[in-house]
This record gives sequence, C-alpha cells and structure tokens, in this order.
Amino acid sequence: MGDRVIITMACTECKNRNYYFARGKKQEGKLEIKKFCRTCGKHSLHKETK
Repeated sequence: MGDRVIITMACTECKNRNYYFARGKKQEGKLEIKKFCRTCGKHSLHKETK
C-alpha cells in the first residue's frame, strides 16, 4: 500500500468523529467533505482531525 495514513473526519457542528479514511502522506491540506452525521441527523461539513 505504500505510504498511507489513516485520517479521522469530525463533524463541524457536533464535533463527533464519524468517518475514517486512508490517504497518502504526500497529499497537502486538510480534507473537507460534506457527509451525513448520525448524531446531528443531517448532512454537514466534516473536517480532517488527528
């Protein structure tokens, strides 16, 4: 698989950590995706966290 890192996605509204992704180490910038949050019950912006 090479240089892959597991990242965690957290909801910007409730701060709940919902999603996990694997991505390359060389990618720059933080990932931001609009995903469904089960805690909030709606689609909201999720940002990469540690």
